[in-house]
Amino acid sequence: MARSGKKSPAPPPAYAPAYAPPPAYEAVPTSAVVSKNKNNKNKSAKVKDDYSSEGVQDNDPFLLPGSDFVLLTIITILSAVVRLFRIYQPDSVVFDEVHFGGFASKYIKGKFFMDVHPPLAKLMITLFGWLAGFDGSFDFKEIGKDYVEPGVPYVAMRMFPAICGILLAPTMFLTLKAAGCRSTTAFMGACLIIFENGLLTQARLILLDSPLMIGTALTALGFTAFTNQQELGPGKAFTPSWWFWLVVTGLGLGITASIKWVGLFTIAWVGSLTLIQLWVVLGDHKHVSPRAFAKHFMARAFCLIVIPLTFYMAMFGIHFLCLTNPGDGDGFMSSEFQSTLNSKGMQDVPADVLMGSRVTIRHVNTQGGYLHSHPLMYPTGSKQQQITLYPHKDDNNIWLLENQTQPLGIDGQPINGTGAWDHLPETPYIKDGAILRLYHLPTHRRLHSHDVRPPVTEADWQNEVSAYGYEGFDGDANDFFRVEIVKKKSKSGVAQERLRTIDTKFKLVHIMTGCVLFSHKVKLPTWASEQQEVTCAKGGSLPNSLWYIEFNDHPQLGADAEKVNYRNPGFFGKFWELQKVMWKTNAGLVESHAWDSRPEAWPILRRGINFWGRQHRQVYLMGNPIIWWSATAAVVIYVLFKGIAILRWQRSCNDYANPIFKRFDYEVGTSVLGWALHYFPFYLMQRQLFLHHYFPALYFAIIAFCQVFDFVTARISLVKDKVIFNRLGAVLFLTLSMVVFWLFSPLAYGNPWTKAECNRVKLFSTWDFDCNTFLDSYDNYYGITPTSQTASQTPVHGTIERPAVANAPPQAQKPIVNQEQQAAKQEPSANPVGQRVISRQEKIEYRDQDGNLLNAEQVEALKGKVEFKTKYETRTRVIDANGNEIQLGGSGMPKVVRAPKASQPVAPPHPDVQGVDQETPKIPAAEEVVPQAEMSVDGEKEAEEKVAKPASESNEATVSQDIEQSDDARAAQEKIQKIVERIQKVANNVDNLKNNVAEKAGDKVEQVEEKAEQAVEKVQEVAEPVEEKAEQVLEKVQEVAEPPKEKAEQVVEKVQEVAEPAKEKAEEAAEKLAEKAEEATEQSKEKIEGVTDNVKEEVAEKAEQVQEKVAEKAEQVQEKAQEAGEKAQEVVLEKMDQVEEKAEEVGEKAEAKTEAKDEL
Repeated sequence: MARSGKKSPAPPPAYAPAYAPPPAYEAVPTSAVVSKNKNNKNKSAKVKDDYSSEGVQDNDPFLLPGSDFVLLTIITILSAVVRLFRIYQPDSVVFDEVHFGGFASKYIKGKFFMDVHPPLAKLMITLFGWLAGFDGSFDFKEIGKDYVEPGVPYVAMRMFPAICGILLAPTMFLTLKAAGCRSTTAFMGACLIIFENGLLTQARLILLDSPLMIGTALTALGFTAFTNQQELGPGKAFTPSWWFWLVVTGLGLGITASIKWVGLFTIAWVGSLTLIQLWVVLGDHKHVSPRAFAKHFMARAFCLIVIPLTFYMAMFGIHFLCLTNPGDGDGFMSSEFQSTLNSKGMQDVPADVLMGSRVTIRHVNTQGGYLHSHPLMYPTGSKQQQITLYPHKDDNNIWLLENQTQPLGIDGQPINGTGAWDHLPETPYIKDGAILRLYHLPTHRRLHSHDVRPPVTEADWQNEVSAYGYEGFDGDANDFFRVEIVKKKSKSGVAQERLRTIDTKFKLVHIMTGCVLFSHKVKLPTWASEQQEVTCAKGGSLPNSLWYIEFNDHPQLGADAEKVNYRNPGFFGKFWELQKVMWKTNAGLVESHAWDSRPEAWPILRRGINFWGRQHRQVYLMGNPIIWWSATAAVVIYVLFKGIAILRWQRSCNDYANPIFKRFDYEVGTSVLGWALHYFPFYLMQRQLFLHHYFPALYFAIIAFCQVFDFVTARISLVKDKVIFNRLGAVLFLTLSMVVFWLFSPLAYGNPWTKAECNRVKLFSTWDFDCNTFLDSYDNYYGITPTSQTASQTPVHGTIERPAVANAPPQAQKPIVNQEQQAAKQEPSANPVGQRVISRQEKIEYRDQDGNLLNAEQVEALKGKVEFKTKYETRTRVIDANGNEIQLGGSGMPKVVRAPKASQPVAPPHPDVQGVDQETPKIPAAEEVVPQAEMSVDGEKEAEEKVAKPASESNEATVSQDIEQSDDARAAQEKIQKIVERIQKVANNVDNLKNNVAEKAGDKVEQVEEKAEQAVEKVQEVAEPVEEKAEQVLEKVQEVAEPPKEKAEQVVEKVQEVAEPAKEKAEEAAEKLAEKAEEATEQSKEKIEGVTDNVKEEVAEKAEQVQEKVAEKAEQVQEKAQEAGEKAQEVVLEKMDQVEEKAEEVGEKAEAKTEAKDEL
């Protein structure tokens, strides 16, 4: 492309200023800021040579006129009214209140928990609840669990997110004013925040997103105001206003990062723009000396790095001060960390480990579970005693360390018994390379391994580990393990040469097979109390193969022996360890969820999140479509603008000489950059994501929309003197947004709604709120109070039935309810006035995917072939004094029906968002018989503590250690699934083949019998004349002989398809049959030839003999064919029985693995 010699103008800095005429009430700029030419509004009378930006006014929020503060007050009051309206409903647990309310309980009780989010917002929610009298006794375990009856101050706990939501609107107003927008535009932007349905829904519940949004907004306000002061030039640098907004920005960053790690995206936004500012300041060599630049750099480093980091760490300091007791989260932490919790500390123990020491051995990598055994046997494999990893202290964790041979006494004879090493004159240390036997004291068995696959992880490179032997048994070579000290993981010094308590990290190598004692995060089924699997792995990862000794006791190690204990990690050690665990856990949240969504669906508001549903009401996280789509359109407009601007700049167009053009590029570009940095990183995340993750990006997109609106209606030359365009446009758009807000508001407040109104606004099928939840008219809601099902312990009127739903076979299966992701429950309708409870019933029903009721025989036939899943339903039957059942009709009036007829369910038909009725016992599905855990030797059940699975984000807020899976676990799951599918296919094929072969074999035998009878009849008809009939007889005999041969061959072919032995036997039978037929044919020929040579007198006698012989041979043929058919059928049936038995054995094994998979 040819270009002129004129140099193309360089684009201005990214934050280059543009002219923004202030309202009449704004402060008049100083000459150091900007100089105007009254005769020419588009040009500056003075060209500045410092780093100040052209056309920028002092928009410090502290300098706003009184009229703006009046607008600010109106915005705050309006925001409070919208946010606090009916904040008491729903009066039961909603969505992620399961997590964050539960965390408040643990804070008050001081029980340590692990969460993937920093603690600031959770601490504030706890503070509000504690001030209102909450004692932490309510557990928040289930969606739908009632707040009112236990007296939970849930409204006070919801007030903190609500206050954050209220303050978000005035913060938006101040941010837009600091960016130079007109007051009308700023007021419109604040109202868009108020009437955004999604932000409203989150601000009314005990959730973290509303505090996160106010932290993000505070940061945006501080940095926007600071940037305004920075762009005014060197004269404003290091002034009180400059310092104030810089400090506010740093505090905003610390607050945002202390609520959720999404604050890191806000830090990236501020950091990138700060680097651009420093780059521009560095270029002003006339007014900024190296010393002054150093002051600029250090001021930003202190305020934007030191202050946020200090605030962030201080929140974790408070977190550690509150959580001093052990809880369900300490299993995620190291042993050193756990030792800092109350009752988790350990007395000093002897440092040296001797032969005969009684020790407990802990795993290094999986949060320090203990090597454990108990008197329970593996149901598969060797069926020897189980070896597991157990997270709690227990007598079943104690092992005696023995040499491979017993010690010798003074008489030279071996000393037997477990106390053989207790009184030796000199007890040897256990050094690197020593060969040991590990004797389990409670059960008198030794640690043992062999070439048998483990019960769950059936990998070729892993062997089963068991406890083998009995008291007094010497054991065998498979009990020998070699100690290999890993020096780089052990404390330097003597701990790298011999076993030392706590300090030495070692591997246990099995002598006979060369595998290494190994454990990973794979849970055994209920027959092992869901404890962690221990195997012996060949080539396992080093971290999962490392062990250390925690407890050590030996009679020869007295009180004066050297003692050791865990090193106190201190605050910084605990802080850094918790950050690593949070990061690892957050990255592991990859399970799917019923309401998750991907980033590409967020800007267009493709779907929402179902929060709660009850009493024909529903809470559904749904944004305001007008606001969302307009904000997305503003981003698209800027991207198109920037692309065209770059192309025009390349063509040497002097667009950037226009201050308005430059200001639009920088101001809107800054907001779009904030949107991009809060949106695009989610594309890199494989974890589960939800619509509310888009809220910070939405905030920046709304700012960008308001800025575009302000430029178009108030700042370009065509309209800047015509205020009517700005005000009229704001009123029209705001009115449209308020109307849409009002249409969707029942989903945010959980208010009554009608099906017709719901369907009218449901524009897309992906907006998956259920309109069938709502009643036909508002009149039908009279008498139905929005109370939770467990609000009162008094029985509900009528009969309550709780049917369990069974799925159909897999090929016709339609999923009904997923127990792991959805808590199914329905609410009974209100009781009609004047009725009383007659009875309460609990009933289990089995239905297929179409709702058809299954009888006991059908259920029994389906067991093992389909997966039963449980659905809890509550049905109410209201019966009058005459035994007639009363139902509510469509008009809301009672409708009388006969009592025997089943009433229609009155609960909302949307059970996947509702909690479980506290009065409803949880009945396992028919095939899920949960065995009782066996008692350990000390009399206590071996069961890990269980954390309730989140009912919403499936572990976004808190992740239980019980559901963490490694790659090995997922590989085992896939392998088990493939085996189950393969066995199912084989079983189906075997059944079909068996039926086909049996039917065809029976048909062939019948055909042979019919042919034989026809042959006899035909032979009997042949009598005279002899020569003519003899040939016919011969042909008939051949016809009789040939079909059995052909049919036998067909039977043989069928048998060959099933099993080779059956094929060989069938072939032998066919050959014998053919030989018999040929012999019959030869004998018939000989007889016929003899008859033709004899005289006519002997014809009648010989014909009669021939007839007898033919009949006799035909009967033999018939008998042989029948015997061959019966034999073939017997062979086939025998082989089918063997195949079926084998398939059943494989099926039983697969069922065990399927149960293991389900537990995983």
